[in-house]
Amino acid sequence: MFRMLISPLNQIRTCSSVASAVNTKVPVPDKLFKKIDIELRAHEPAVLKSYSWFMNASAKELDVNVEKSYAPEEPHKERKTLLRSAHVHKKHRVQYEYRTYYHFITLKHLTGSTADTYLEYVQRNLPEGVSMKVIKTEIQKHLPHLKPPPTSQ
Repeated sequence: MFRMLISPLNQIRTCSSVASAVNTKVPVPDKLFKKIDIELRAHEPAVLKSYSWFMNASAKELDVNVEKSYAPEEPHKERKTLLRSAHVHKKHRVQYEYRTYYHFITLKHLTGSTADTYLEYVQRNLPEGVSMKVIKTEIQKHLPHLKPPPTSQ
């Protein structure tokens, strides 16, 4: 945000409130994650299995520690019953069933830059029909007002 000031001698000066903040950069430490839980959902089990294999292979190449990688055997099933005819023949109905398959992956002990790199690479290759949910558990320092309990001897 620059402001133009005109002095009485018709000289133009620029004033910047941002210029002083740009020169002083404080290094920010990288975040640490205890674990990252990834939940994959899909309606097609073959696509989900292939993609989970891709995620595990890419984690192995990037030296990311995969603690658990599992898929429940039974999919989540949801049934919808609809009338076949809109106005008459109320006895005639049709049923549809939606099956949602899941796969869960847990990554352990990651830095923020490694996690961002891995998740960006994996999400860019996300196939159609697969959704991903990521839950990160970050390690943080204790607040300064918290003290350890006194030891009784």
